[in-house]
Amino acid sequence: MSSICSIYNRLKKQHPHVNSGWWPVSGKFKPVQLEIVVGAFLTQNTNWRNVEKALGNLINEEKTTAATIASTPLITLQRIIKPSGFYRQKAKRLRDLCRLISEFDGFYGNVTRGQLLGITGIGRETADSILLYACNRPYFVVDAYTKRLLLREKIIAGKEKYDEIREMFEKSLPKKVNLYKEFHALIVENEKKIRKNSNDSV
Repeated sequence: MSSICSIYNRLKKQHPHVNSGWWPVSGKFKPVQLEIVVGAFLTQNTNWRNVEKALGNLINEEKTTAATIASTPLITLQRIIKPSGFYRQKAKRLRDLCRLISEFDGFYGNVTRGQLLGITGIGRETADSILLYACNRPYFVVDAYTKRLLLREKIIAGKEKYDEIREMFEKSLPKKVNLYKEFHALIVENEKKIRKNSNDSV
């Protein structure tokens, strides 16, 4: 059994309440996958609480479809998503992304990783979050929590590139979307708990 699989089994025992359906959605965006896309995009360089405020603003302003976001004046969209930080930059890029989604027939089923990475403002982690959680494709998400765990387990040295780490997971695990979602959720839960316990002990 690989080290990756061993980590999964251990975390599964430690956090039995965590499952693949952990990504929070209000159900007020249409389609529901759009809320995941927008959330994944806005969470760059900020925390989830700030993203929730921005998503709440979009809901209150009835900007809950790709078309309505894409057609929102830039200054208005900046105001709406301001809690997410870097709002001037994010507003333009979010509008461009939503324009693509609204014009892309079958976006969630057909968009490729290369197409997402070709969009200004979308890096590998964001692209893989969209592909895994919104499009239900087997791309493992490598975030800061993942790297922290692997460093502590001495599986990586810290100089590895993003795709090298992603491929390590994907080669070690069956290509199952729900497994990838659950494993990523377990890592996030575990690392948050470790950080909290560390802060509490200071």
